[in-house]
Amino acid sequence: MTIHRILQNTPLGPEDIERLVDAYHQTLRALDLANRDDPMTRMIAKKIIEVRQTGIRDPAQISQLAIKELGL
Repeated sequence: MTIHRILQNTPLGPEDIERLVDAYHQTLRALDLANRDDPMTRMIAKKIIEVRQTGIRDPAQISQLAIKELGL
């Protein structure tokens, strides 16, 4: 899974990682992306992490903002 590979070496705690993974899954469902090998999923994972760095903690808000910022 793309987001897990990216988050492997981050200093985030388990709760933050869980939120990011939840936001990632919500985003993939919203965009109807099932193929985790699709390059788009890596771009989404990176955007999810970038949005979280702004201080937003709610997975649904992270997902919505990521979709908006990616123009999807």
